Amino acid sequence: MKHDILFKSPYKYEKLSRETGDKGRVYIYGEERLSSVTTVLSRTRRGDSFKKWREKVGEEEAERIRKEAAARGTEMHSILERQLVEGSIWDYYPDTPEKKRAYKMACVIMDQGFPSIDQIYGCEVSLYYPGKYAGTADVIGKHLGEEAIMDFKQTNTPKRRRKYLWDYFQQLAAYALAHNELFGTKIKKGVIMMCSVDCFYQEFVLEGYEFERAVDAWNERLERFNRPDEDVPAQSQDPK
Repeated sequence: MKHDILFKSPYKYEKLSRETGDKGRVYIYGEERLSSVTTVLSRTRRGDSFKKWREKVGEEEAERIRKEAAARGTEMHSILERQLVEGSIWDYYPDTPEKKRAYKMACVIMDQGFPSIDQIYGCEVSLYYPGKYAGTADVIGKHLGEEAIMDFKQTNTPKRRRKYLWDYFQQLAAYALAHNELFGTKIKKGVIMMCSVDCFYQEFVLEGYEFERAVDAWNERLERFNRPDEDVPAQSQDPK
């Protein structure tokens, strides 16, 4: 596949180490141990739709689906990152059914999503907001001429309503805030490039008033996460 996206960053990104324990995933920066964005989101999620789904399909089946989706998503991300960084995946040979599916899904995103990317500053970029939180952004760069945080997502079924992406939008907002704090940028745009297992592509752009709402919602979640008296039960985490 042809790769003609400019890969050049005006910023120097530093890779942070991370670990997962009883308190979820944390990133380590100097003496600071910063909770990950996905940990904050998963532990402040309200409602019991996920619990009801597990009860409906059964714990064993739910865990099988979760692990399968996580592995597929990791493989898809790896393929996409390699294409962006190296410019080619010509020698990639998927040797299992799930890897073949991940490869097909990645190809859909390359074909339909990548043409909108003008420039890449970095892939799998560690970001942190000093004293508050940290995380890893799939891609930072320019989308249709504007600086943006970009994220790749896989899903079992296409998303019919934007409300089902609200946690993802807050994740993008959190990364944008961190990047703006660290590098003095003014990123106010997030993009989700999503492909379903049946290779249906969807692209969701977060900007304008909706971006500001996501920022407010994220700050509220972060505040709730840090309250010592807040009951924040652990929930299944996103692989990132």
